[in-house]
Amino acid sequence: MLWVPLLLVAFVAAGAGCARVCRASIAAARPHEVPGGTEGLTVREAAYLAGGPLRVTDLTLVSMHRARRLLLAHTGWATVVDASGGDELERAVLGAIGPGGQSPVPAVRPVVAAAASVRLLADGLVARGLAVPEEGRRALAAGVRAVRAGFLLTLALGTVAVLLVPEGERAPVLAAFALPLTGSGLCLLIGLVDVYPNTRWASPAGQRLLSGLSPADPLTALATRGPAVLEPELRAALKGSERSRK
Repeated sequence: MLWVPLLLVAFVAAGAGCARVCRASIAAARPHEVPGGTEGLTVREAAYLAGGPLRVTDLTLVSMHRARRLLLAHTGWATVVDASGGDELERAVLGAIGPGGQSPVPAVRPVVAAAASVRLLADGLVARGLAVPEEGRRALAAGVRAVRAGFLLTLALGTVAVLLVPEGERAPVLAAFALPLTGSGLCLLIGLVDVYPNTRWASPAGQRLLSGLSPADPLTALATRGPAVLEPELRAALKGSERSRK
């Protein structure tokens, strides 16, 4: 019965990981609305709730392109056409492109996503109860990692346990390890497919507001559904070409 201690370790690892992700998902989904906090969304706020800072960046780049302030080429380069005026986020884009007036889009996106104006946008949504706080996102991501680690450890321990017993006695061992392996596997699947993506940025109140937005406006569609709704040239520009990364 040398495999029994391994089974106990597997149960503890799988149970701890599942408990951690469940606590994090419950905390992220807990209502924390404030009075008046659900009064409409701007298109940039919708972009943050649907896709985070990089979605806000993509929305700003595309809106500036359509206003003829930027040229987004399918080769993955952004070129400044009009550097005058603009709000803080647009000025962050211009600053990320630099004084030369041209830069690869893959180099611009993370700089703008980390800009103070995007952080202020996020803080405002958190204060209104529409976005998940950063600590909540970190806890949920850590929970998913813990479940993954528990699943892999259970799989490894089960393999070792099967090898420790004669071939004719392996059926009970496999049946015993099937429970923690199935439990942690299902928890990991739910966390990766449903819980984590749906609560990564938007709180339940934010998700309800997003679901009520109409994608008829092209910028709203981009904010809520991402670059997949864009024409191929703009999708290529945001993705960047292999040449622009060199």
